[in-house]
Parts: sequence; C-alpha cells; structure tokens
Amino acid sequence: MIGRRLLIVEDDAVFARTLARSFERRGDAVRVLNGPEGLKAAAREHGATHAVVDLRLGGASGLACVEELHALNPAMRIVVLTGFASIATAVEAIKLGATNYLTKPANTDDIEAAFERVEGDAEADLTAAPTSLRTLEWEHIHQVLADTGFNVSEAARRLGMHRRTLARKLEKRHL
Repeated sequence: MIGRRLLIVEDDAVFARTLARSFERRGDAVRVLNGPEGLKAAAREHGATHAVVDLRLGGASGLACVEELHALNPAMRIVVLTGFASIATAVEAIKLGATNYLTKPANTDDIEAAFERVEGDAEADLTAAPTSLRTLEWEHIHQVLADTGFNVSEAARRLGMHRRTLARKLEKRHL
C-alpha cells in the first residue's frame, strides 16, 4: 500500500536521496527533482499529494516552486525546507501556499510532523527571547532579497552595500 505521493525538490543530491529513501521506507511513493525544471509535468505525472521544497535551488527560488505547486493542486501539503531561514521568506512561503516552513537540519520525522500540522496554534508561546541585532539584519537582507526576486545586485543596491559585501554575508550565514 502506498502512502503519500511525495515530490522532493532539492538541489543537494545526497540529501535528496537520503530523504527519498527514508520516506520510501515509510511507504511513500517518492519522486525527486534537482530544480524547478519540469516541476509541473513531474507533479502531474507523479500525482503528488505532498511536496518538500528547498528554498534555494541553485540560482532559483523555491518560492516560485511553492506557488506553482499550490496553483496546480491547492490541497497539496507543501513543506519548505531551508538552511537560510528568515521571517520574510517564511511569510512569503505561507502566503504562496506552503503548509509549513522548517529550517535545516530537519529529519523525516520533522517533515512528517510538519505535513500533519496545518492548523495554527493560538496557544503558542509569546514570550520568546528578543531578536538579536544580527538576526534582524539577516531578516532585513532576506526581505530585500525576496522583494527583488532574489536578485543579489539589485538587493545590494537597495541595501546600500557593495554586491560582493552582500555575497559574503550570504555565504557566511548558513542557518
């Protein structure tokens, strides 16, 4: 018996293969794509009911994949997985149709739980520690990147910094 029909869109081939094997052992039918190319056709052909989408797919944005998958099947459960988390991208992912948003490292159990948690939690803890200046900077950078369609040159111009400085900041910060 096949469980979910899962589509994994992840440019890290080793991680994608590990994730696919883990979900296959749980009885899911899995299809892996290394980028956004052929996304609609693969989702239709596979009959995807669930998807795991990496936020950064080489030079492409996983947010566009989320939007495309949600338009194709609004009932699809989509989890965005990222090593570059920010409030801005989390908000955009949910607006575009993602069910949940997780930061790496995340394992199969975390992703499975994210598929199941589709309702918000009104009892969520509101007394979290204040955000650090470094995190605020990171979130602002990601908001500007999202606003520019992840165009690093345009984002650097809007942030008032040199493109190489922004590129170095993006390379340094792996959440």
